[in-house]
Amino acid sequence: MQDKRDIQQVILFFIEANEEKMKERTLFLERNFACLLFLVISHAEYLSIYNKKNMIYHLIRSLWKLMSLLPMWILYFISDLVYFPLYYVVRYRRKVVRKNLVKSFPEKEEKEIVRIEKGFYSWFCDYVVETIKIRSMNEKEMRERMTFDGLEEIYAQMEAKGQTLCFAYLGHYCNWEWVASLPLWTGDKLHCAQIYHPLENETMNKLFLEQRSRFGAENIAMNDTLRRMITLKKEGQKTIIGFIADQTPHWNSIHLWMDFFNQETPVFTGTERIAKQLDACLCYIDMQRPRRGYYKAHFKLMDLAGKTTSEFPITETYMRLLEETIKQAPSYWLWSHNRWKRSREKFESRFQIINGKVVLKKTGNE
Repeated sequence: MQDKRDIQQVILFFIEANEEKMKERTLFLERNFACLLFLVISHAEYLSIYNKKNMIYHLIRSLWKLMSLLPMWILYFISDLVYFPLYYVVRYRRKVVRKNLVKSFPEKEEKEIVRIEKGFYSWFCDYVVETIKIRSMNEKEMRERMTFDGLEEIYAQMEAKGQTLCFAYLGHYCNWEWVASLPLWTGDKLHCAQIYHPLENETMNKLFLEQRSRFGAENIAMNDTLRRMITLKKEGQKTIIGFIADQTPHWNSIHLWMDFFNQETPVFTGTERIAKQLDACLCYIDMQRPRRGYYKAHFKLMDLAGKTTSEFPITETYMRLLEETIKQAPSYWLWSHNRWKRSREKFESRFQIINGKVVLKKTGNE
């Protein structure tokens, strides 16, 4: 403690001795640095309680915040610079992306596949810097860059049918992170929430949760979905919840296979089960990117007419709508995800569905 006081005295003496000099030369940086050093030492005992994870969290958070303060045109300049080494040198998931594109568009020539592929990597770099920008983007700019329409139809149906919840299906298409700005458009009419799958990295998970709730949206962990939905319905809180359900389900969550982009594809059905149980209003968010840095989200009520014979009509409708959206501008979907890593043949050789549950098949040794 005595050593700390001695250092503090030296710093204070430095500030006082150089006060006039700093004013004359306007060297505020020296004083600010000295003051910062003084504060750090003065509060060393508090800093010591932070563990390594907290220190890393605050470091990344600060760097993220500083970078988000850059003008959008500079961030896009950085995006353009990153694109070349990412695509040509690092070759980030190039094999996965090319395989997905070739199988999804068998009718397209290689030249067109390469064009879409390059477009994807260019957009993906934009997605990263756009996501960084959210941390400091004000409400006015956010409303200019991310617009929503079709909400009036949602309000009308929920009111007419006395529905409390609305499930909004969307995909990993365009900048889905910006959709979390929806509360800027719904105001007091609807509470907004999104389902999320917790990231393995605790630091990044915490940062993304902060980011996604910045404009007032609620984050609901995937495992808490049903419990939270039931609570919202009981409270009578009119809520719209975003579900991104276009990724690969785990083996024990596969109940439906569909033809999606010319490939037999396992899809999530959990959202549909909850929607039926809670009588939720159903809509699809059709995303578009009219130009760089600007997105439009159009809410479409799902038309399930003629699909009552299907076991999962909501999920099938969602996947069809998503495929139509992607085909309009293929580069804006997350092709780097290994979407077709699970095959039906392997599933049927290892698992079976009994009373609605996916279980391992018994072997001859059991």
